[in-house]
Parts: sequence; C-alpha cells; structure tokens
Amino acid sequence: MSPQPWIRAPLFKLLICIGLVLFGLQYLLSGTFHVYRHEPLFYIHGNGGAHLGHPVSWHTSRNNASNSSTSALLLMNLSANSAGPTSGTFISQTFIADINNVALRNRTEARNSTVLNIPLCPLTPPGLRGPVEISDVAHTMEQLELLFDNLDPGGHYKPQNCRARSRVALIIPYRDRASQLTAFLYHMHPFLQKQQLEYGIIIVEQAGYGPFNRAMLMNIGFVESQKLHQYDCFIFHDVDLLPEDDRNLYTCPEQPRHMSVAVSTLKYKLPYKDIFGGVSALTLDQFKTVNGFSNKFWGWGGEDDDMANRLKYHDFHISRYAANIARYKMLPHRRQPANPKRHEFLYNGNKRFNIDGLNNLQYQRQDLKLNKLYTWVLVEISESR
Repeated sequence: MSPQPWIRAPLFKLLICIGLVLFGLQYLLSGTFHVYRHEPLFYIHGNGGAHLGHPVSWHTSRNNASNSSTSALLLMNLSANSAGPTSGTFISQTFIADINNVALRNRTEARNSTVLNIPLCPLTPPGLRGPVEISDVAHTMEQLELLFDNLDPGGHYKPQNCRARSRVALIIPYRDRASQLTAFLYHMHPFLQKQQLEYGIIIVEQAGYGPFNRAMLMNIGFVESQKLHQYDCFIFHDVDLLPEDDRNLYTCPEQPRHMSVAVSTLKYKLPYKDIFGGVSALTLDQFKTVNGFSNKFWGWGGEDDDMANRLKYHDFHISRYAANIARYKMLPHRRQPANPKRHEFLYNGNKRFNIDGLNNLQYQRQDLKLNKLYTWVLVEISESR
C-alpha cells in the first residue's frame, strides 16, 4: 500500500527544506573556498604570471580587465569584469596547449632577459699585458684538470661577468703529441680566458698509422664542433704553436686572418706573403663559402697554400696582426714526410674547389669524449674514402 497523503506531505516538505539548506550553504561558502582541478598544471594570477606545478585557479577583478591573462579568461568564456573567484571550470586541451606555449615563452624571455642584463664584454679585454711567458715546466693531464676547475665538460668556457662577443672553436689536428698537448692546454686556457672569449678546444685525432691528413682533420673538427655549441668563429691551430702575446686576439674579423705571422723557428719572419699555415681564423660563413680545406693533401705541406688560393678565388683577402704581436713559439717536433703530389694538387686546385672539401668529406667517428680540458674526437680516415 502507498503511504497516506498526510504521511507524504511532511516527507516532501522535509526534502525541500534539506535542499534549500544545502543550496544556502553552497552559496555562503562559495566566496570562501575555491574548487581546484586536480591536474598539476599552472597557477594563473591576475597580473599575468604562469608557473609550472600548481593547480589552476583564476582570479579577476574590475581593475585587471586588460591584463595579460584576459585572453586566457576569454578562452574559457569568463567575463574579464567578473568579481570574486570563479569556481572550477572545464579546461580544454586547446587551452592547456595555449598555456604551455605561454609558459615556454615566459621562461625563454626570462632567460633572454637574464642574459641581456649581463653587459657585453669590452671590445678590448682589460687584462691584456702584451708578451706572455711560455713555461718549460712539464705537467700531467691530472695536474691540469685540478688547475683549471672553471671549465665546463669538453673544455668549454664562458666568462662570468660579461657576455662574450665571440664564440670560438679551436680545432686541433692531432696524433702522437702527448707532451705538446699538455703544454698547449696549460698555455692556452688562461690565454683565452684573459681575452674574455666563449670558447671550446676540440682535439681531432687521426686513428691508425697511415699518412697524416691535417686538412681533413680540420674539416672534421669544423663539422663536429657545430654539433656541440653554436660557434661563430673557428681557429685552426697546430698543437706545437703557442702565442707569445695576449694582444693577439683569438677572434674572427671581417676577412680571414692568418695568426701565426712570426714563428720562432722561422726567425720571427713571414716566409712569403700568401702563407696561411700554422694558426688561421675563419668565420662560419667564410669557411662554408670556400668549402673548407681540401681533403687531398696526405702528408706534410700544401693544404694551407690551397686554402689561400680558395680565399683569393672567392675574393677574400688574408688579414694579419703586426709581427710584433702575432708571435709564436714552435715546440720541437719531428717533421712529417712531405706529400709528393702537393705541387700537382696546388696547380690543379681551382678545378676542385667546389667538389673537394666539406661537401665530399667522409670519415668514421670512432669515439667522442667531453674531457675536462678539451673535447676529444677520434676518427678513422683513408684515401679510399
């Protein structure tokens, strides 16, 4: 049997009363408590900040209708003029993607702002003194690693108090010169840091015992260095040459620079006008324009003169510092066997400028290590490649 009407009426009234009480409580408490989504997305403030790792809530007022969060609020069909907190609202995937983009842009702008707040390093580094001492004391690699504790992995360095004007990669073709390498690192790290450069030292070692191909190793160093950092200046440097004057700036000018003008074993005299060997500097665009070095020169000699010919072919000219500044000490070493075909390759070089160099470079990288003092790249190359 169904309940009598006199029983149903009080029950119905009770339910209505309970509903009214709950509705009133919700209304009274809606201004005190916020309803949050559970996803840890962003916390968006009325003044426009967006931060990772906080739940989402939205706060608006009549005074912030034009702030940077207005577009986000409009995406959710919320009035920019509404007062008080807004309870939980469904967030679309499009909105989340938009917020992600905003947060990424904010973080990028913050990083750029931090970098831009650091002044550029002066055009002329303030700590330069001229002639520098070249030590004859032998050091182990372990000693050097303890000495230079301000380097990033791979021998990469940035000045701390200013933004470097040049990002320089030193490319060192190398094989079986362990004592010269430690002397080079001991001398060059403080030398380059005094010039307030961002730099990295890349040692490109040729594996095996075949004829040495210095030019191909420098091409490889150029290619591999671009995978590591955004270098804009490349200095191709023999490991047995040490600069004697810190005013010899390791930067790239508007024209390719021959840096080792006056070498100790040559009585500090330039042997001939078009020499481009020992230490040379080119920008990224210059090196690409001339297609890098030739890969044809196995054994000693010829590759630097071929590069000089490439520069002239592309209407570059070789720049130099004065001989009293661009001085180098050459460490003693055994000379490599000369390339018997170097004169033939030089004579016919202009026929190969566009097909012999970076665009036909072939090698097998066997190893790459970011050592404390330098980046080491071990490669296998052969004439058959």
